[in-house]
Amino acid sequence: MKILYAIQGTGNGHISRAKEIIPALNSRVQVHVLVSGTQSEIELPFPVKYRFKGISFVFGKRGGIDYWKTLRTNNIFRVIKEIRSCRIKSYDLVINDFEPISAWACYLNRKINCVSLSHQSALLSPNVPKPKQKSVIGNLILKYYAPTPIRYGFHFKSYDKKMFPAIIRKDIRKQSIKEKNYYVVYLPAYSDERIIKVLSKIKNVKWRVFSKHAETLYRKGNVQIRPICNKSFEQSMAWSKGVICGAGFETPAEALFFKKKLLVVPMKGQYEQAYNAAGLKALGVKVLKNFNENKVDKIKKWVASENIVDIDFPDTTQFIIDEIITNHIIATELSEKLLQNI
Repeated sequence: MKILYAIQGTGNGHISRAKEIIPALNSRVQVHVLVSGTQSEIELPFPVKYRFKGISFVFGKRGGIDYWKTLRTNNIFRVIKEIRSCRIKSYDLVINDFEPISAWACYLNRKINCVSLSHQSALLSPNVPKPKQKSVIGNLILKYYAPTPIRYGFHFKSYDKKMFPAIIRKDIRKQSIKEKNYYVVYLPAYSDERIIKVLSKIKNVKWRVFSKHAETLYRKGNVQIRPICNKSFEQSMAWSKGVICGAGFETPAEALFFKKKLLVVPMKGQYEQAYNAAGLKALGVKVLKNFNENKVDKIKKWVASENIVDIDFPDTTQFIIDEIITNHIIATELSEKLLQNI
């Protein structure tokens, strides 16, 4: 059996999850990897068969997506060309982690089996917590950015039969957990200047900020700014008193795995993060709509609180992969029998 595993390369979460899923696939089948998108700081330690620019979202510095840079980065004619050149016919199955090129290639060629295995798939379930403010465009992106007929999803909790708890990387599971006198901050959609302006008003607290915009380590009062370094970030989270981050999926899940106090700020204009914020709020996690000086008192209250959400993330990666492969084999055999009887 030959499988194409297609990964969205915008942001770090999809690549982080792939580092666990690819070995699980390799233990059962022959797998080739496709990556599209250009916004991840994490390198994938496995051979990548196909690379595409895909459809990438570009983060701004004011708490949301920079739509102008996003439009300039993406070219519809290039995207169509990449979809047409995607060699999906060489595979028995495509497993898709919110990756648009292979998903649309399969959609246009209905003979190729494609299943989604992503956090975004979980958000399409009627059973997950939903944001109060609806977004027509956001729902369209969730449904049609990488359309697939069969969906398996990840969430902070299993709200459905085909929904699994977040995959926690082995590097995270191996971390020693301590509590030192600082808080970790990772808000890639905000400028360093904005973050420093807010956090410097909260005295007697040490802040360790990991920044997409900084090239060297520097300090402003009680706020330390560090360039992104995966190993340093992982250990810093594991040894921190708490974590402030965007309402993505992997980083909040890892903070919860470490049993750390958590505060999230959903990125503006990203409907997925509005969903995540709703899910985290339902679990008891503190959520701020934005990050500015008006929120200083709320951040102070969070620092003073002892609210830690107790949730487990069992290691079920191989079980998930085996279930998908088994279900695909059963479905293929049933289809062949039906065709023979026609």
